[in-house]
Amino acid sequence: MSESWEERLKNVYDLMLDMSTRTDPQDMVRAYGARVNKLSPTDRRLSLSRRDLESPAFLITRDSNQTEDINPWKEKHRLPRLSGGLLADLIYGGQPRIIDDLYVPDSDPAAEYLREYRSLAAIPMLAAGQSLNMVVLLKTQPAGFNRERFPDVFWTANLFGQATHNLVLKQEVREAYESVDRELRVVGEIQKALLPTATPRIPTLDLAADYRTSRRAGGDYYDFFPLPEGRWGILVADVSGHGTPAAVMMAITHSIAHLFPNETGRPGDLLDFVNTHLAGRYTTGIEAFVTAFYGVYDPAARSLTYASAGHNPPRLWKCSEQAATSINSDAGPPLGVDADSRYPDTTIHIQPGDRIVFYTDGITEAMNPLGEMFGVERVDEVLKNSCRLDAATIRDQLLRRLEEFTTGLPALDDRTVVVASAC
Repeated sequence: MSESWEERLKNVYDLMLDMSTRTDPQDMVRAYGARVNKLSPTDRRLSLSRRDLESPAFLITRDSNQTEDINPWKEKHRLPRLSGGLLADLIYGGQPRIIDDLYVPDSDPAAEYLREYRSLAAIPMLAAGQSLNMVVLLKTQPAGFNRERFPDVFWTANLFGQATHNLVLKQEVREAYESVDRELRVVGEIQKALLPTATPRIPTLDLAADYRTSRRAGGDYYDFFPLPEGRWGILVADVSGHGTPAAVMMAITHSIAHLFPNETGRPGDLLDFVNTHLAGRYTTGIEAFVTAFYGVYDPAARSLTYASAGHNPPRLWKCSEQAATSINSDAGPPLGVDADSRYPDTTIHIQPGDRIVFYTDGITEAMNPLGEMFGVERVDEVLKNSCRLDAATIRDQLLRRLEEFTTGLPALDDRTVVVASAC
């Protein structure tokens, strides 16, 4: 202990500064061991582990005399495994110990690691109330460890062990997140592939759409169906929940909807069909459901026949009257709740200059920092100035108004909007 306290403080500061920059646990342990050995030299340092083992088995996870660098977290199969003897007694005993006059018989399983040394310090590394790991310090001279300083060595070693464990957990969480994120990206791309690649060209009706998930994948769904005699089906749906489960249910809903033969073209028939299959095979027992609005537009008659399954009623703005209303009727329950539910049709006539906004609740229930919802009133504010605009411009202005309202806060729900402009 010839160093002054200023010199030791400087060395400890340099150690802490170095440790604070490490992001890889293997790298940090290696660097820590080298620096600590300069502050408190020992002749050999062993690290032991009994994690996931039964007494008296243990692993030697690190050995300062070994030149080969083995990562104990990723290469456990390469670690020496021993059973019984002095080291087993120490790690399963779980107590800090100093042995001043060390003698190990050749019959001890760890004799090759211990026979050259005359003193030993055992530092249990505690986790969850147990000594699952241990550091063993060895010196060639007897009584080589200062008992007065040993308590400090014990608690500093355990603090470092906790820091290392936290770094390992952080690395595992990051790797797990990256793996899940990669999978969700793929799910999101698959989901987007199920959506229309373009809006259809329909006489007397201009269309524009936008689809955004709150996560990598989501449960919103919109679609267009070509029907006999130039008619088109417009479907907007919202699966309960978020993320991958909602995306899977969205894909199932998409598949069922595309199995429907559309022979009658009656919107209620399609919702009946999807509901029967969802409730009969998929949603029972998982508390999942789907709200949906399906309308069939007839360009020749300028009519929209629709049915709703618990979905947000679209907003209809009539430029001729400068007034907004909800397209609503006796909506049935969400799809997937009751296989016996039926969905009635309602028909309205669309005049030139009428504007319709089909949407999911991620639009109207989006919140600003004060906790206020966007609401249908702000949708109407955009529609008031839409009479000279095409559908794409109305869509863009609505999304811009929504972004301004939320001040760019992350979306808590998926957002889908389909704008129809009658011409």
